[in-house]
Amino acid sequence: MGNYFVVGGSSGIGAQIVNDLEKDGHYIYATYDSNSQTSRDNVKYHALDVTQGDIELEDFPGRLDGVVYCPGSINLKPFNRFKVQDFADDFALQVLGAIKTINFSLASLRKSDNPSIVLFSTVAVQKGFDFHSQVSTSKGAIEGLVRSLASEFSPTIRVNAIAPGLTDTPLASRLLSTDKKRASLDDMNPMKRVGRVTDISGLALFLLSEKASWITGQVIHADGGMSAIN
Repeated sequence: MGNYFVVGGSSGIGAQIVNDLEKDGHYIYATYDSNSQTSRDNVKYHALDVTQGDIELEDFPGRLDGVVYCPGSINLKPFNRFKVQDFADDFALQVLGAIKTINFSLASLRKSDNPSIVLFSTVAVQKGFDFHSQVSTSKGAIEGLVRSLASEFSPTIRVNAIAPGLTDTPLASRLLSTDKKRASLDDMNPMKRVGRVTDISGLALFLLSEKASWITGQVIHADGGMSAIN
C-alpha cells in the first residue's frame, strides 16, 4: 500500500480522494484549513494554511507515492470589480501553495517507485467564460507548471492536472444554491448535469496509480464535454 499527501483533504473533491484512497488501504497524510478534521487509523490530518509561510509538518512520511493539491477558489465577477490584490491572493492560494507543496514533498516522492503529482485546473482556462478572469489566471499558471515540471521530473515523477467543469462541492455551493440555478447549470452541460465529486476523484486515483504510469504532462478534462462539445 502507498503513502499519499492530500492538501485540502477535508471537503469536496479532496475529501472524496482521501476516502477513496483510505478504502483501498493506503495511508494518507491530509491537511485542512478551517474545516477541522479528526485523524483516523489510515488518515492523519494536520491544520495547514498554505498561504502563510513555508510548509512545516511533523511526522511526515519518508516516502511518498503521490501528492494531490486540492485548495482552490471560485470568485466570479466582472474584471473591473477585481483589485490587483485579489489576483495576488488567489495566485498565492492556487499556484504558490501548489509550488510550496511540491517543494516540500519532493525528497519523499523521489523515494517511491511510482511517484505521481496531481494538480487541478478548470475548464474555464480552455473555454473562456465571462467573469472568470481571476480563477482562469491562476489555473492557467497551474497548467504551465504541470507541463514544465513533467518535463523536468521525467522519467521519475509524473505530473498531471485535472480540469473539471462545475462540480457539486461546498466551494460551488453559491452557484448551486437554488433548484433554479442548479437546473440552469445542469442544462448548460452537454451531459445535462453538473459534476459529482466521484467523477473527479476516480480520475485522480487513476492518475496516482500504476495504471497511469505512461501518462505525464497532461491536463485532462473531466467536464461533461464542455471543453469539446458546443
